[in-house]
Amino acid sequence: MSNLKIGDTVPNFEAPATSDLHFKLSDFKGKSNLVIYFYPKDSTTGCTIEGNDFSALHKTFKSLDTEIFGISKDSMKRHDNFKNKQGFTFDLISDIDTEICELFGTWQLKKTFGKEYMGIVRSTFLIDKDGVLQQSWDKVKVKGHADEVLEAVKSLN
Repeated sequence: MSNLKIGDTVPNFEAPATSDLHFKLSDFKGKSNLVIYFYPKDSTTGCTIEGNDFSALHKTFKSLDTEIFGISKDSMKRHDNFKNKQGFTFDLISDIDTEICELFGTWQLKKTFGKEYMGIVRSTFLIDKDGVLQQSWDKVKVKGHADEVLEAVKSLN
């Protein structure tokens, strides 16, 4: 699904993020592992549960030198509202033009009730401190996913 394969160095990308951040992948090289998860839309049931699950484990991820970022096509205003309403302890990245989604292969043709449309396929990527893709999950089922990603991070250390 991803244009990237396990073992590939992830090309640098940058985009606006909540907390008035300008995310640059290169800023984390040599400092932190990254969990980057893509989700379809702010304030929807599955996306809220997934965000809350990652938020609940955020301290544990940080203790393992790992930062979490969620990415969707939503605007910064929607991201700020979603993050604040849910009390997420990590930041959200806005990919309005889908460039990051396309890099990771998460912008795909989807089908619901017979209707086809382009959208984000719920996916997660684990990037190590050297910027190398270590693991990916596509077509993620939310329940238990944050725990599964945490186990993968533990195996890095």
